[in-house]
Amino acid sequence: MKALIFHIGQDRYGLALRALVRVLPVLRLKSLPLAPPYVAGLLDFHGDPVPVIDLTRLAGLEPAAPCFDTRIVLVDYATPDGAVHLLGLLAQRVRGVQELAEATLAEAGVAGASFLGRVAGDDGGMIQLVELAQLLPASVCAILFQPPALIEAGPDRAGPREADPGRADPGRADPGRADPGRAGP
Repeated sequence: MKALIFHIGQDRYGLALRALVRVLPVLRLKSLPLAPPYVAGLLDFHGDPVPVIDLTRLAGLEPAAPCFDTRIVLVDYATPDGAVHLLGLLAQRVRGVQELAEATLAEAGVAGASFLGRVAGDDGGMIQLVELAQLLPASVCAILFQPPALIEAGPDRAGPREADPGRADPGRADPGRADPGRAGP
């Protein structure tokens, strides 16, 4: 399995390459008041707001100042209800892609953060995989990924928004237009 290797604090971690959509330099984020401290903010990705999680803060460490090798890793994130959303992960000291043989991956054998998975060793020490499926609790997903009906209706109104026939619905993708920001299958 190929994995993107990065650091959380002094330790190396990996994220399966099949989950990645894009790797971006650190960009300006809009803050989200009252969000958990590990929510770094919202990224404007081709006009769409994408929440960004600071992996260092999620792991309970103090955030490091962004450096030349800090990146925002965009992934397809499946919420507990099965919907898939773009999610940004703020990763420190991104080192690149490395092959991790499945045979070398082993259970960590200790209970730690729920989003940390199997480990593998190499000449540089241990690498632990980040498991996206366990990254965020359902309560945080509910904050970050509002159902489209709630977004369109607003928090004070229930029900769908009336469509304006003269205006395209911003919540729907135009099937005739490819998104240049997304990698194809």
